Amino acid sequence: MARWRDGHGELVVGGVRIPLEIAASYRARTKGLLGRDSVDGAMLLTPAGSVHTFRMRIPVDVAYLDRRLTVIAVRTMPPGRLGLPRPRSRHVLEAAAGAMEGWGLRAGVRVEVVG
Repeated sequence: MARWRDGHGELVVGGVRIPLEIAASYRARTKGLLGRDSVDGAMLLTPAGSVHTFRMRIPVDVAYLDRRLTVIAVRTMPPGRLGLPRPRSRHVLEAAAGAMEGWGLRAGVRVEVVG
């Protein structure tokens, strides 16, 4: 399995390529999307098994990924919520609410991270 560093890359879902921000350090994961009014593409939090939306300004789609980058579950979370931990989750993707449906991201889909 790859070890990522904070930075940028691309998320590949099927043939769709999406700009990706990678948050691999504790500091970057803690900040996540806090204080933002929009999301350009998606953010990968790694390692992560759950997320919260306290102090967030926008609703987000959250996809829980296993070690092989296969989607376990996708949820839309409004601000001020605590997501339940997913036992097999090793990574979490966040994007603007509704974006993941448009990308075809759902349980069972395997994604690729480039960069």
